[in-house]
Amino acid sequence: MRSMTTPIKTVPTLTVTTVTVPTETTHVVASPAHPTAGSGSPPDPRTTTARPRQLARGGIAVVWAAAAVPMALLMWVGAPALSRRMHGPQALTRAMILCLTAGMVWQFVLTMALVAREQHTLRWSTVRDVLWLRPPRNPRSGRIGGRAWLIIVPLLVATAIEELIPTLPHPLSHDFGNIMQSDTGQHFLRGSWMWFVVLLIMFVFNTILGEELLFRGYLLPRMHDVCGDRDWVVNGVIFALYHLHEPWKIPATMFDAAILAFPAKRYRSAWLSIAVHSAQSVVFAVVAVGIVLK
Repeated sequence: MRSMTTPIKTVPTLTVTTVTVPTETTHVVASPAHPTAGSGSPPDPRTTTARPRQLARGGIAVVWAAAAVPMALLMWVGAPALSRRMHGPQALTRAMILCLTAGMVWQFVLTMALVAREQHTLRWSTVRDVLWLRPPRNPRSGRIGGRAWLIIVPLLVATAIEELIPTLPHPLSHDFGNIMQSDTGQHFLRGSWMWFVVLLIMFVFNTILGEELLFRGYLLPRMHDVCGDRDWVVNGVIFALYHLHEPWKIPATMFDAAILAFPAKRYRSAWLSIAVHSAQSVVFAVVAVGIVLK
């Protein structure tokens, strides 16, 4: 090695600062209410979420039809056809329960298939984000959970008031509420734990894993580019029109835009609409178990 014995003249050096410009990702966004830049701490996992891709008008229509058309066919074609092959009392009632349960299970399968196609994964962390399955976020303070859950109370009151709205004329043989109150319906359920379990499955897929997961979890977050700030209104309208299997409920169900869709959007949480809608299922389940125990 060469010996360094001669004095070395110090030369000023130019310090170059490298600035890294973050690039936009297609999946991860941070909530503006909880900035993390410069904080020196990792992002809050509750506010860093996967971003759902937006749907075009045609995409919204296709998803709506994929849910509404099978339910209508199962109610008005499938159930009568199945009842003719069943023996014993209340054949149509049993056939409707089975057909509607199948339709609601299909909605869950449809939702999972759409998420898998969009995100290329069904990891819970991703599914939770893109279906808004997170605690409600206060739109003013940005706080997660806590008092934000209290919005459920007035929404439950609004749901109870909505139930008082008269429905259009319809065949009572297809009205599940009427069936539960009728003597024949109570005779059908009395002591039948098997049919009670089938009803519980239908209730769970109706308001938790079916309708709400599809309309408020999947569709609503993907309608903003097409519908703008009125996406919750359009979501409520198409949800009402989805009830082709129970068309007498369509006018009253229009109010679900304000009771279910708007809170889900405002608080970025499908859990709110799931909880409120599921109150109906809880009431039906309590009534059903009371009939079974008679």
